[in-house]
Amino acid sequence: MKKVQTTLSASALALVLGLPLVPAWADQPMAGVLLAAGESTMDEAGDAVSDTWITTKVKSALLVDDSTPGMDIEVETKDGVVSLTGTVATEAEREMAITKAKEIKGVREVMADGLKTMD
Repeated sequence: MKKVQTTLSASALALVLGLPLVPAWADQPMAGVLLAAGESTMDEAGDAVSDTWITTKVKSALLVDDSTPGMDIEVETKDGVVSLTGTVATEAEREMAITKAKEIKGVREVMADGLKTMD
């Protein structure tokens, strides 16, 4: 399961950074066998979404969105429950961060008691 989580995390990071998901070696003779093995591992994972993947996606969404100060918000996930902590400038930024976190697949709940505003 750890290998699947690492693969999912790497794939999520690659998507955020705009990197290709198909490795450079994909056109080599053994590539088909290796890619098929990877797909098999991914199939075994099913739709399970790991806490690491959720944290990566939430943090990425906060960093990409201009209406949230992603660098100022810490994100932790435990059993699909996302905890946001840090300080933001306004209540609007706080609410937008909560909304963005709730939009991520696999998030069961968002706890934002530790996300304070400067107002």
